[in-house]
Amino acid sequence: MSNKTIVITGASSGIGEGVAYRLAQDGHRLVLAARHRDQLDAVAAEATRRGAAGTLVVETDVTRRSDMERLSRAAIDAFGGYDVWINNAGRGITQSVQDLSDDDVDAIFAVNVKSVLYGMQIAVEQFKQRGRGQVINVSSFLGRVPLATFRSAYNAAKAAVNSLTANLRMELRGTHPDIHVTLVMPGVVGTWFGRNALGSPPETPMYSGPHVQSVEEVADIFARVIEHPVAEVYTNPASPEMARRYFEDVDAFETSAENPWRRPPTAAR
Repeated sequence: MSNKTIVITGASSGIGEGVAYRLAQDGHRLVLAARHRDQLDAVAAEATRRGAAGTLVVETDVTRRSDMERLSRAAIDAFGGYDVWINNAGRGITQSVQDLSDDDVDAIFAVNVKSVLYGMQIAVEQFKQRGRGQVINVSSFLGRVPLATFRSAYNAAKAAVNSLTANLRMELRGTHPDIHVTLVMPGVVGTWFGRNALGSPPETPMYSGPHVQSVEEVADIFARVIEHPVAEVYTNPASPEMARRYFEDVDAFETSAENPWRRPPTAAR
């Protein structure tokens, strides 16, 4: 396995932090991006301790194209380029469709969709010059099976990410086969994602329960798809069958007693 330079947005906590630690163990060079510099510095220090070949911290607002362009330039200046760009930054919402405001939709689509678009456009231009590379977009099972209705605009945003990712992958297959585009769809993961969602109560607990994956389990999948790129992957082994049943008969699935989202769950990412 060769060492790669890997850009990770949303790297200061949650899945992004866990992925940074897992990739550090493989000796990769990491470019860590998020809004909070102090948290990024702590992640960088721990990643170095775990074996990262090098780290770079870039304070970044992913909803600003100029910040994403600056992130790319910083990675190129520090390491001569990058091999993998992971669009991981995202935020949820706890709001029904009928109660969504314009501000809600704008905020959720800015961080979950526009940031991914910026990252894809910027990274792919660099990869075309290098002749190779990989974009990894972090979506959600809810972008494929949008049944947690209280996530509303988040589900819609992740569905948009799924579509944009597939379109980019198909565009590049014929012209740049060595540029890989991967969609990762986590299910429920043990993070503070629920508490950080717009509209969530401040006392919202961390995700927990038998159906919840650990960040470490999910991070292992990122390491695997970097080593062996695929088009898309669910992190939870139960997700493919659930998605199959959903699309086989949407009405039957939504009204079925086995549908886990008939009652609001404690979490969904």
